[in-house]
Amino acid sequence: MQINIIGSGYVGTTVGACLADLGHEVTTIDIDEEVVAAINAGESPIHEPGLDDLLAEHVGESLSATTSYENLADADVTFLAVQTPSRSDGSIDTGPLLSAAEMTGEALRDATERHLVVVKSTVTPPNVEELRAAVLDGAGSARDYVEVAANPEFQREGSAVEDFLDPQKIVFGTDSDWATERLRAVYAPLVADTGANVVETDPETAMMVKYANNVFLASKISLINELGNVCKEFGIDAYEVADAIGMDDRIGERFLRSGVGWGGSCFPKDTAALIDTARESGYDPELLEAVVSVNDGQPDRMVELLTDHVNVEGRPIAVLGLSFKPGTGDIRNSRAIPVIERLDALGAEVVAYDPVAIDNMRERFPEVTYAEDAADALRDAHGALVVTDWDEFEALDSEFDAMARPVVVDGRHVVERRDGLTYEGLTW
Repeated sequence: MQINIIGSGYVGTTVGACLADLGHEVTTIDIDEEVVAAINAGESPIHEPGLDDLLAEHVGESLSATTSYENLADADVTFLAVQTPSRSDGSIDTGPLLSAAEMTGEALRDATERHLVVVKSTVTPPNVEELRAAVLDGAGSARDYVEVAANPEFQREGSAVEDFLDPQKIVFGTDSDWATERLRAVYAPLVADTGANVVETDPETAMMVKYANNVFLASKISLINELGNVCKEFGIDAYEVADAIGMDDRIGERFLRSGVGWGGSCFPKDTAALIDTARESGYDPELLEAVVSVNDGQPDRMVELLTDHVNVEGRPIAVLGLSFKPGTGDIRNSRAIPVIERLDALGAEVVAYDPVAIDNMRERFPEVTYAEDAADALRDAHGALVVTDWDEFEALDSEFDAMARPVVVDGRHVVERRDGLTYEGLTW
């Protein structure tokens, strides 16, 4: 099939490359000429494991990029994968997505065959009708040839390619059998290869599945963090407790690693958006508000544990890990941000290191000193905070001997206790 992808961010780029890998002819469309040029050169505009290999294999063959909507109608399906960032009140900014939806509709005004526009971007259920109207109004007299569906993504940064090509579920939100059949055709090679579960429902329910999925996981993490904080007060290892309760199949062992909390582009944005939309509808989501409150408090607890041992004012403090999770350079809502802000407010001299995310964090905190490696960050430091669980931090050992005061607060359960090291686990 011929497929368009509007937007070349994390979702659009990975989806486009993966659909090309399934055998489709894919064109990605983006307003950023540098991003388009990078893709056409076989270079990924984002750091995502496995993506470079897919681009190298398919660019120039079944995958290309452009800034033009001119030939959009020639394809069978167009996916909208434009970002919907959070506003300060927690609501999502659908402006860029609505503009792309309208432009997509306008590009279909001369359509003489049916065309499916699929919302891949994350929008709340009430936004679906707004997007549908934008596409159909843009299409004008050709609106009878155009249908809008939803197909939310469930890809994790750092494993987005793997998650797409080996999904736990695929969700189709459509209003007609024709649209369902077209989406089935898009994913047929993947379903045949993996046997993935396919959920077929309406567009609004499909989007609610996306939000419910992420908010449930965020809630599970905040709950285990809350329990971990209580365990810490009792002198109990929260990880030992988690191992035991994870044996209960009603709970499950995944997402029970307590620590400094969740970040990234999905959990914070989707939780805030669902809270905002629920309030707009007249419902006060108290539990979801508590989920956010617990998460926001974990970085402060981490710094407080350090200050129990060290006067940080005027002293170098190492911050290990800047991305919101390992495997990505994304710092959006990284727990390192409030940690650095709190240390800065206390007068510490922050020395930070991350294998991938330094350039991104430097734009946010240009005044911070950035180390060449973990050993460089630890050298002469009066304390260290482990914020991201990169594998290389697990291997640290003698590097701690070079610290002026070997005090480590571990927010991810990756450093082993050892003689000569004052060690504090965040929840253990």
